Amino acid sequence: MVTIKNIIFDLGGVLIDWNPTYLFSKVFDSQSEMDFFLSEICSPEWNEMQDGGRTLAEGTRVLVEQYPEHEEMIRLFYDRWEEMLGGALDENVELFRKLRENTEYRIYALTNWSAETWPIAIREYTFLQDFEGILVSGEEGLKKPDPKIYHLLTSRYNLAPNETLFIDDNLRNVKAAQKEGWNAIHYQSSEQLLQEVRKYLPMMVGK
Repeated sequence: MVTIKNIIFDLGGVLIDWNPTYLFSKVFDSQSEMDFFLSEICSPEWNEMQDGGRTLAEGTRVLVEQYPEHEEMIRLFYDRWEEMLGGALDENVELFRKLRENTEYRIYALTNWSAETWPIAIREYTFLQDFEGILVSGEEGLKKPDPKIYHLLTSRYNLAPNETLFIDDNLRNVKAAQKEGWNAIHYQSSEQLLQEVRKYLPMMVGK
Protein backbone atom coordinates (compact mmCIF):
# COMPACT_ATOMS: atom_id res chain seq x y z
CA MET A 1 0.00 0.00 0.00
CA VAL A 2 1.32 3.41 -1.03
CA THR A 3 1.56 5.88 1.86
CA ILE A 4 0.32 9.27 0.71
CA LYS A 5 1.35 12.33 2.68
CA ASN A 6 0.93 15.06 0.07
CA ILE A 7 -2.07 15.79 -2.15
CA ILE A 8 -1.72 18.13 -5.13
CA PHE A 9 -4.81 19.53 -6.84
CA ASP A 10 -5.02 21.05 -10.28
CA LEU A 11 -7.47 23.97 -10.14
CA GLY A 12 -9.14 24.74 -13.48
CA GLY A 13 -11.41 21.83 -14.36
CA VAL A 14 -11.01 20.16 -10.95
CA LEU A 15 -11.89 22.74 -8.29
CA ILE A 16 -12.83 25.71 -10.48
CA ASP A 17 -15.16 25.61 -13.48
CA TRP A 18 -13.49 27.62 -16.26
CA ASN A 19 -14.71 27.43 -19.83
CA PRO A 20 -14.35 30.00 -22.66
CA THR A 21 -17.73 28.96 -24.06
CA TYR A 22 -19.42 30.69 -21.12
CA LEU A 23 -18.34 33.98 -22.67
CA PHE A 24 -18.28 33.23 -26.37
CA SER A 25 -21.69 31.57 -26.51
CA LYS A 26 -23.01 35.07 -25.78
CA VAL A 27 -21.26 36.71 -28.72
CA PHE A 28 -21.24 34.17 -31.55
CA ASP A 29 -24.32 33.53 -33.65
CA SER A 30 -23.62 29.86 -34.22
CA GLN A 31 -22.05 26.94 -32.39
CA SER A 32 -19.85 26.09 -35.36
CA GLU A 33 -18.40 29.61 -35.53
CA MET A 34 -17.62 29.55 -31.82
CA ASP A 35 -16.09 26.08 -32.00
CA PHE A 36 -13.83 27.12 -34.88
CA PHE A 37 -12.72 30.28 -33.10
CA LEU A 38 -11.88 28.48 -29.84
CA SER A 39 -10.09 25.57 -31.52
CA GLU A 40 -8.23 27.36 -34.31
CA ILE A 41 -7.74 30.99 -33.22
CA CYS A 42 -7.99 31.50 -29.44
CA SER A 43 -6.96 27.90 -29.06
CA PRO A 44 -5.99 26.05 -25.88
CA GLU A 45 -2.39 25.99 -27.13
CA TRP A 46 -2.39 29.78 -27.53
CA ASN A 47 -3.94 30.32 -24.10
CA GLU A 48 -1.32 28.05 -22.52
CA MET A 49 1.41 30.39 -23.73
CA GLN A 50 0.00 33.01 -21.37
CA ASP A 51 -0.24 30.35 -18.66
CA GLY A 52 3.47 29.81 -19.20
CA GLY A 53 4.38 33.42 -18.56
CA ARG A 54 3.72 35.36 -21.78
CA THR A 55 1.83 38.57 -21.03
CA LEU A 56 -1.81 38.89 -22.01
CA ALA A 57 -0.95 41.95 -24.08
CA GLU A 58 1.73 40.10 -26.03
CA GLY A 59 -0.46 37.05 -26.55
CA THR A 60 -3.25 39.26 -27.84
CA ARG A 61 -0.92 41.26 -30.10
CA VAL A 62 0.49 38.14 -31.73
CA LEU A 63 -2.94 36.76 -32.49
CA VAL A 64 -4.37 40.06 -33.76
CA GLU A 65 -1.44 40.37 -36.16
CA GLN A 66 -2.07 36.84 -37.39
CA TYR A 67 -5.88 37.15 -37.62
CA PRO A 68 -6.71 40.86 -37.98
CA GLU A 69 -10.20 40.02 -39.23
CA HIS A 70 -10.95 38.50 -35.81
CA GLU A 71 -9.47 41.30 -33.71
CA GLU A 72 -12.67 42.18 -31.88
CA MET A 73 -13.30 38.61 -30.73
CA ILE A 74 -9.64 38.03 -29.86
CA ARG A 75 -9.58 41.06 -27.58
CA LEU A 76 -12.71 39.84 -25.81
CA PHE A 77 -10.84 36.78 -24.57
CA TYR A 78 -8.99 38.66 -21.88
CA ASP A 79 -11.10 41.83 -21.73
CA ARG A 80 -14.02 39.72 -20.48
CA TRP A 81 -12.06 36.78 -19.09
CA GLU A 82 -14.01 36.74 -15.82
CA GLU A 83 -17.13 35.71 -17.74
CA MET A 84 -15.45 32.37 -18.44
CA LEU A 85 -15.54 31.48 -14.75
CA GLY A 86 -18.46 29.23 -13.91
CA GLY A 87 -17.90 29.01 -10.16
CA ALA A 88 -16.42 26.44 -7.81
CA LEU A 89 -16.97 22.72 -8.39
CA ASP A 90 -18.63 22.28 -5.02
CA GLU A 91 -18.36 18.50 -4.58
CA ASN A 92 -14.65 18.59 -5.29
CA VAL A 93 -14.08 21.60 -3.05
CA GLU A 94 -15.87 19.70 -0.28
CA LEU A 95 -13.47 16.79 -0.81
CA PHE A 96 -10.56 19.22 -0.64
CA ARG A 97 -11.88 20.61 2.66
CA LYS A 98 -12.24 17.12 4.16
CA LEU A 99 -8.71 16.23 3.17
CA ARG A 100 -7.40 19.48 4.57
CA GLU A 101 -9.04 18.74 7.93
CA ASN A 102 -6.98 15.57 8.21
CA THR A 103 -3.61 16.50 9.68
CA GLU A 104 -1.97 13.47 8.05
CA TYR A 105 -2.03 15.21 4.68
CA ARG A 106 -0.36 18.31 3.29
CA ILE A 107 -2.46 19.91 0.55
CA TYR A 108 -1.07 21.93 -2.37
CA ALA A 109 -2.14 23.12 -5.81
CA LEU A 110 -0.29 23.04 -9.13
CA THR A 111 -2.05 25.05 -11.79
CA ASN A 112 -1.50 26.29 -15.33
CA TRP A 113 -2.78 29.84 -14.88
CA SER A 114 -1.75 33.26 -16.14
CA ALA A 115 -0.05 35.44 -13.53
CA GLU A 116 -2.25 38.33 -14.66
CA THR A 117 -5.60 36.58 -14.21
CA TRP A 118 -4.54 34.75 -11.04
CA PRO A 119 -5.46 37.69 -8.74
CA ILE A 120 -9.05 37.39 -10.03
CA ALA A 121 -9.16 33.75 -8.93
CA ILE A 122 -7.76 34.62 -5.50
CA ARG A 123 -10.46 37.25 -5.08
CA GLU A 124 -13.32 35.05 -6.30
CA TYR A 125 -12.48 31.76 -4.56
CA THR A 126 -11.69 32.14 -0.88
CA PHE A 127 -10.86 28.43 -0.47
CA LEU A 128 -7.61 29.12 -2.37
CA GLN A 129 -6.32 30.69 0.84
CA ASP A 130 -6.55 27.27 2.52
CA PHE A 131 -3.79 25.50 0.58
CA GLU A 132 -0.44 25.00 2.24
CA GLY A 133 1.11 26.19 -1.01
CA ILE A 134 0.13 26.94 -4.61
CA LEU A 135 2.47 26.89 -7.59
CA VAL A 136 1.13 29.05 -10.44
CA SER A 137 2.68 28.42 -13.85
CA GLY A 138 2.48 32.01 -15.04
CA GLU A 139 4.37 33.23 -12.00
CA GLU A 140 7.13 30.65 -12.52
CA GLY A 141 7.52 30.81 -16.30
CA LEU A 142 6.92 27.05 -16.44
CA LYS A 143 3.80 25.06 -17.16
CA LYS A 144 2.56 21.49 -17.08
CA PRO A 145 3.57 19.05 -18.52
CA ASP A 146 7.15 20.35 -18.42
CA PRO A 147 9.00 18.07 -15.95
CA LYS A 148 10.68 21.14 -14.46
CA ILE A 149 7.46 22.38 -12.90
CA TYR A 150 6.92 19.08 -11.08
CA HIS A 151 10.51 19.17 -9.85
CA LEU A 152 10.05 22.76 -8.72
CA LEU A 153 7.01 21.94 -6.60
CA THR A 154 8.60 18.94 -4.90
CA SER A 155 11.81 20.83 -4.16
CA ARG A 156 10.08 24.00 -2.96
CA TYR A 157 7.89 22.15 -0.47
CA ASN A 158 10.27 19.25 0.23
CA LEU A 159 7.90 16.55 -0.99
CA ALA A 160 8.77 12.94 -1.79
CA PRO A 161 7.29 12.03 -5.21
CA ASN A 162 6.25 8.53 -4.11
CA GLU A 163 4.30 10.03 -1.16
CA THR A 164 2.51 12.49 -3.42
CA LEU A 165 -0.93 12.14 -5.05
CA PHE A 166 -1.74 14.46 -7.96
CA ILE A 167 -5.22 15.16 -9.35
CA ASP A 168 -5.62 16.75 -12.79
CA ASP A 169 -8.29 16.70 -15.51
CA ASN A 170 -5.69 16.72 -18.30
CA LEU A 171 -4.37 13.23 -19.01
CA ARG A 172 -1.21 14.69 -20.54
CA ASN A 173 -0.38 16.34 -17.20
CA VAL A 174 -1.24 13.19 -15.26
CA LYS A 175 1.12 11.08 -17.37
CA ALA A 176 3.90 13.63 -16.95
CA ALA A 177 3.47 13.52 -13.17
CA GLN A 178 3.60 9.74 -13.19
CA LYS A 179 6.88 9.86 -15.12
CA GLU A 180 8.28 11.92 -12.24
CA GLY A 181 7.31 9.22 -9.76
CA TRP A 182 4.09 10.82 -8.51
CA ASN A 183 0.89 8.88 -7.92
CA ALA A 184 -1.80 10.49 -10.04
CA ILE A 185 -5.52 10.48 -10.77
CA HIS A 186 -7.02 11.57 -14.07
CA TYR A 187 -10.09 13.48 -12.93
CA GLN A 188 -13.25 12.82 -14.97
CA SER A 189 -16.13 13.28 -12.53
CA SER A 190 -16.70 13.98 -8.84
CA GLU A 191 -17.94 10.44 -8.19
CA GLN A 192 -14.99 8.88 -10.01
CA LEU A 193 -12.57 11.15 -8.14
CA LEU A 194 -13.90 10.10 -4.75
CA GLN A 195 -13.65 6.43 -5.69
CA GLU A 196 -10.07 6.86 -6.88
CA VAL A 197 -9.05 8.88 -3.83
CA ARG A 198 -10.36 6.15 -1.52
CA LYS A 199 -7.96 3.68 -3.14
CA TYR A 200 -5.02 5.82 -2.08
CA LEU A 201 -6.26 7.26 1.21
CA PRO A 202 -7.66 4.73 3.71
CA MET A 203 -8.75 7.60 5.97
CA MET A 204 -11.31 8.57 3.30
CA VAL A 205 -13.14 5.23 3.33
CA GLY A 206 -16.78 5.74 4.23
CA LYS A 207 -16.74 9.51 3.76
